[in-house]
Amino acid sequence: MAENQLLDIKEIVRDSFDEQEVEQLGLKLSALEPEEIAVALEAMPLEQRISTWQSLHADEQIHALTYMRDDARENIFKQLNDAELSALVERLDVDDLIEMLDELPAAVYQEACSKLDASEKLWLATALAYTDEQCGRYADHDVLTIRNNAKVRDAIRLFKKLNEDAEYHDALMVVDRTGRYVGLLLATNILGQPSHLPLVEFIDKDAPVVEGVMDLDQGSDIVARSGYTALAVIDDEGKLLGRISIGEALENVRRSLESQFMHTAGLDETEDLFSPVLSSAKRRAVWLGINLLTAFLAAWTIGLFEATLQQVVALAVLMPIVASMGGIAGSQTLTLIIRGLALGQLTPQTYWTLLRKELGVGLLNGLLWAAVIAVVTYFWFGDMIIGTVIGLAIIINILVAAASGVVIPVWLEKAKIDPALSGSVILTTITDVIGFFVFLGLGTLLLLP
Repeated sequence: MAENQLLDIKEIVRDSFDEQEVEQLGLKLSALEPEEIAVALEAMPLEQRISTWQSLHADEQIHALTYMRDDARENIFKQLNDAELSALVERLDVDDLIEMLDELPAAVYQEACSKLDASEKLWLATALAYTDEQCGRYADHDVLTIRNNAKVRDAIRLFKKLNEDAEYHDALMVVDRTGRYVGLLLATNILGQPSHLPLVEFIDKDAPVVEGVMDLDQGSDIVARSGYTALAVIDDEGKLLGRISIGEALENVRRSLESQFMHTAGLDETEDLFSPVLSSAKRRAVWLGINLLTAFLAAWTIGLFEATLQQVVALAVLMPIVASMGGIAGSQTLTLIIRGLALGQLTPQTYWTLLRKELGVGLLNGLLWAAVIAVVTYFWFGDMIIGTVIGLAIIINILVAAASGVVIPVWLEKAKIDPALSGSVILTTITDVIGFFVFLGLGTLLLLP
């Protein structure tokens, strides 16, 4: 987002607190794109958000809602009374219903469904046959189709019907008489061609397709890498469901990356910045509880060497260094592997090569920093054995961290668990427990009689 747009959004958020400026907010927001309006609304506390949203034109209200995070959108719905919700329902189309399905109250959703015509109800039923993580749920039905037995003149006639605001319509989706997808017809392929020629000569049958059952991230990645402005989405029988445009694909990729970033902190990417205290506390309490359990496990490991710590106080002073070095080394590897998994760069063929590489990096860094820490420890406590103990513990823990940083996310992905969500919790537990056990174990063997 451009810097001047960010400044406009900040000004709008500031003005939302000034009663004298509220009437002008609608005009200022109208100058922004729907996505920018959504960002501005999400940056406001609930009271200012609802009054600002209500200052928008009816169509702008809907467009802004479709770009908002689920939790922020739901908080707006909760602030509306029955009459306001009914008025909102009147303006919802099928795409809006699919986008807002999980946030709309059940009664409102049913009322909206009752106002759809037969074709729209079929469209909705087709979308709901797929989960909210599959491409079929979000296939855009605003797609231009043409039969494979048509002529060039038929395609030209369709292209001419497009208005100036039509996005990503430089190709027609070609289907047969049963609705099965055949290929793409690019506008550039028929430029200057005689109008009586059959289209079959110009169909691009090599364009990738997106299957409705595909994960949304996978399908979006295919579109983003394809070189086409939009790709067809098909069902298990090969029939055309709709399309995913490059704009939608890139937006999905952005949301996925944002989701992974939020999950590294144990947060939900859909969470509203200004959601109620109780709601936010419930969501975060789970991961705080998991972290507490892992902390008790590390504390239990330390407790095994209570006698050692009582006799050699220096070990207690140095313990955080061992855990910290292992944790940082492991998180570096973990971040790289999660990124590789997200981008599809990690395969069974490259797994072992990457594991050996990370172990090599861990060994070199372990030797380097173990030497530095051992020397510092020697001058600090005047004991070469303590320096040797912490040096060996650092090397072992960094190697364990490097291996864990590769193995953990791969294993979690195979187990259908988001590695960005839980990988760091598991990694921290391993590096803490192994680091303390090795450090205090070596201390017990080498320092006590």
